[in-house]
Amino acid sequence: MDMISAALGSVRALRANGRRITESGAWGLRFPPMAVLGFHVMLHGEGWLIQEQTDPLRVRPGDVIFTAAGVVHGLSHAPCPLDDLPVFTVEEPAPPGEADFEFLCGAYRMQDGGVPALLRQLPGLVLITPDYAEQPELRTLIAMLHADFDRPEPGTDAARAALIDLMVVQMLRQVPDRPEVTDPGIAGALHAIHERPERPWTVEQLSSVAGMSRTTFHRRFAAVAGTSPMAYLVDRRMSLGAQLLRASPAPLAAIARQVGYSTEFAFSAAFRRAYGVAPGRFRAS
Repeated sequence: MDMISAALGSVRALRANGRRITESGAWGLRFPPMAVLGFHVMLHGEGWLIQEQTDPLRVRPGDVIFTAAGVVHGLSHAPCPLDDLPVFTVEEPAPPGEADFEFLCGAYRMQDGGVPALLRQLPGLVLITPDYAEQPELRTLIAMLHADFDRPEPGTDAARAALIDLMVVQMLRQVPDRPEVTDPGIAGALHAIHERPERPWTVEQLSSVAGMSRTTFHRRFAAVAGTSPMAYLVDRRMSLGAQLLRASPAPLAAIARQVGYSTEFAFSAAFRRAYGVAPGRFRAS
């Protein structure tokens, strides 16, 4: 299993959201430190990426800002202090007509700020200038996402989630210094956890899958995933549990068994620790 597939698998329990934003004149927006996996892509006009304790970076048409953690940042028509920018409000609709500046946002937002282990290994914020000559499919993908926001039709929610998925994959492929799985043993253990999270795995069993001693496996796994094998297993179980709560009407006890817990009480306690809310409240939200 590769890290990009594993990272996407850890957030698909969450709903993909996005919107088109247009601005004119002297404008600016500050995005609070929400825990997200997502992007902004510039369509029209130029602006500046504003960060804390970092010089502003110019953002041009076609540039993409990738974010993988709770990093406060802003976009503005001109360089300025981050605190001078008004906080972005999701409820505000994009005004009709032409604008000086237009960009798209797409993201998975983590429940209660919980960031899966693999995402904590990624840079929090990266400005990317894609080579569209080498990646014409990326330009097509952005055009499709733009059309989806501009002219919503039946099936828009499903289409938008799929397009945001594909955009995040494209951006993850270009993020510098992202962790990689080069060890086939660790890749095998990750695959086992993702495919069979309900199994009562132990470190000894996973190290056997990896073909390593327990000590070597624990060290190499932590170096790749940024956490211990057992903590990663809990991460995976909670992500899958959240996905099932969103998508399935199955009773809580049945979901608990599917993700490796013998009782709904044990699952509920683990879920509350991970997400800060009870499974029932998470499902209702």
